[in-house]
Amino acid sequence: MLTTRTALATLRPSLRSSRCLPRGAPRRTFLSSTIHGLSEGFLDLAIALPIPPEWPVYSTTIILVTVVTRLAFTVPFSVWAKNRQWRAENIVVPQLKKEMPVIHKQVQQDMKREGFRGTRKPSLQKSTRDLATARRKQLLADHRCSPIPTIAVPVVTQLPLFVGTSMVFSHAAGAPSVLDGEAFFTLTSLAHADATYTLPIMLGVVTLANVETARWFVSAEALQREQQVAQWTAARRARGEQVLEPRKIYQTSLRMLSVGRILIAAMVPGSIQLYWVTSATFGLFQTWALDYWDMRRRRRAEPATERSKSPPTA
Repeated sequence: MLTTRTALATLRPSLRSSRCLPRGAPRRTFLSSTIHGLSEGFLDLAIALPIPPEWPVYSTTIILVTVVTRLAFTVPFSVWAKNRQWRAENIVVPQLKKEMPVIHKQVQQDMKREGFRGTRKPSLQKSTRDLATARRKQLLADHRCSPIPTIAVPVVTQLPLFVGTSMVFSHAAGAPSVLDGEAFFTLTSLAHADATYTLPIMLGVVTLANVETARWFVSAEALQREQQVAQWTAARRARGEQVLEPRKIYQTSLRMLSVGRILIAAMVPGSIQLYWVTSATFGLFQTWALDYWDMRRRRRAEPATERSKSPPTA
């Protein structure tokens, strides 16, 4: 172990000097200097960590860095978004359902007071829908669970980390690199792409699994709402209307992304392939854990809802 670490440590200065820019070359920008410094820090960290000698040093460090950064920078925002989603589904939606008869009655009274003349039913439905939409927005704001921040914040926080870490590992794999001499799984070298395409295919499968297993923990109410939406969509299409289904478009886009990630991953160095597969696998287990946690919360909330609906006993 000591001999291996000593050899790697003596190799590092030569790599650092060989990467120095030649005289007359353009100066580094802030971004390139940051990426260079982080990649050098990653290589030094791999040497410093007490990794068993029989384990691949740099591959193990890539996996550890991926897990730690995901735990520190992405999991908190994912939990935050899940809590907001839970409030929207379990507080806002039931409250809006409870208020719908009152909203419907209010619209009828307003139309009667204004002396409305014309086709009553379509106008009643439109006014009720507009008033319910406004009330839904108010409830979402009151309970701090508006959908746009819930969707956007996890993406905005994860994307810079994903891109930046990929750039760091790409720079670390640039020739000459000590990563060229380490093999892992089907990778003959961390500095070159997987010639067997095993890791790119694994990346696509894990990404697709994240899409297809999203319905494992869906509540019965959510399934019922999806069935109602499907019936309404079928009825509108039967009348010749053009209907867009954002959910299906989103799922289809993610399935296409799974194939696209295979093609892109096949062209990047093995260090990035290992990082992408590790990150995607972590994301899959994170999704399962958060969905399971959400399902448990719904089940704990159901008895309280049943008790509140039951009539008091004498």
